[in-house]
Amino acid sequence: MSEKKPSVLQGFKAFLMRGNVVDLAVAVVIGAAFTNIVNSVVKGIINPLVGTIGTQNLDNYNSCIKGPCRGTGDHLTGVRILWGSVLGATLTFVITAAVVYFLMVLPMSKYLARMEARRKAKEGTHEVMEVTELEVLKEIRDALLAQQPQRGSGHDER
Repeated sequence: MSEKKPSVLQGFKAFLMRGNVVDLAVAVVIGAAFTNIVNSVVKGIINPLVGTIGTQNLDNYNSCIKGPCRGTGDHLTGVRILWGSVLGATLTFVITAAVVYFLMVLPMSKYLARMEARRKAKEGTHEVMEVTELEVLKEIRDALLAQQPQRGSGHDER
């Protein structure tokens, strides 16, 4: 007899229905939406703060390593290092990481720790109850044994 193998379509369906795939899809969608918020914070708050020192657009910060560096847009001459755009991307990353950590990871870790503590406390009281019940049962057994007449003495006490 030959065993029936699952079809490719059934395997794909099982893969998609796993919890971690669905969680990953939700995380990607939320992350994409969250990116817009972080970009708005960088453009609306961080860039103007940096702009008090220089320009509001971090992409304008650059250094010329092979001159002469002149022109703007597509008409640039020379070789430039655009360190301002790297700084902007770094700030975006740090802000994103901080918001994710402080608003998502830290609260979830605290919540999971509380749930684990409650579970352990519940198990701890359950174990104490089991030990107490066992001790009560031993006491009942000992009391019943003490009430029974001694056997094996060979004579009755009447």
